Amino acid sequence: MILESISIIGFAILIDLMFGDPKNRYHPTAWIGTLIAKFTPISKHQNPIFEKIGGTLIILITSSIVVLLLSSLNFGISLISIDYVSLIVSVIVGALLLKTTIAIRGMEKHATSVLESLESNDLDMARNYLSMIVKRNTTNLDKNHVISGVLESISENTVDGVTGPMFYYAFFGLWGAFVYRVINTADSMIGYKNDIFRNLGWFTATCDTILNYIPSRLTGLMMIVSAAILQNNWRNSYKVMVRDGKTTESPNAGYPMAALAGALETKFEKINHYKLGDGEITLTKYHVLSAIKIMKLTSILFFGIITVPIILILSFTGWWLYV
Repeated sequence: MILESISIIGFAILIDLMFGDPKNRYHPTAWIGTLIAKFTPISKHQNPIFEKIGGTLIILITSSIVVLLLSSLNFGISLISIDYVSLIVSVIVGALLLKTTIAIRGMEKHATSVLESLESNDLDMARNYLSMIVKRNTTNLDKNHVISGVLESISENTVDGVTGPMFYYAFFGLWGAFVYRVINTADSMIGYKNDIFRNLGWFTATCDTILNYIPSRLTGLMMIVSAAILQNNWRNSYKVMVRDGKTTESPNAGYPMAALAGALETKFEKINHYKLGDGEITLTKYHVLSAIKIMKLTSILFFGIITVPIILILSFTGWWLYV
């Protein structure tokens, strides 16, 4: 069980680094998003309490469907009578499924698309690509703030798209990774503090904040270690993370963002919201390329230093017998 679980995560990361994401029509996260989108208008209500209940049901129903499908698949694999064949199938299927909750190469692809547009002097296209990975309005951003948005997204999405799923897989297997993905996907769709989604997205936003509390801080620490290995400024990374990590509206997002800003000795700025770091705010593609390297190494270090020990400890306690 220990070797199987660790192998599934290792192969999932390898598959992602080699092949990236499948097309949307094959991607479970896209199906989850479609399901949430169908439930959203049904859950709207003039009464704030009923609307909060509706938003809660969106998460509970979607998560239940996902867990039911995963349980059915696991049951089907368990029916294979030959043990080693069942183990091989379990690892392959598990790795392929877990990979769909991980998006290292996908984040790199989005960041590269923005850079290529900027290098072609197509700022409008760069803003458009950026709008696909951030919640802010990108319409009037200058080149520097576009790059800042990319860097902030790389750091924040290292948690959402890599370390978060791995962390909850370590505790709950595929169920944990996919329920985390349900909540994270719903948060990106309806977790806004505006008049339209304030009540409907309350539950998913609250869950997302709770679930990311530990992974975001551990990811920030792994970014500091990555910065040291890659010969970035790890001391400054630590200083800025401790100082600026709690200054963002989100209680979690600031930690990996501040750690990355410090490592790159630069400053990230979301206009009228926050500034992270105390270096030069002039950003270039080399900052983005360095950030991608840190993201990749952070993902691998999180696997080896955080996820594997959790699985080992829980396996020795017998926890994984019931997952």
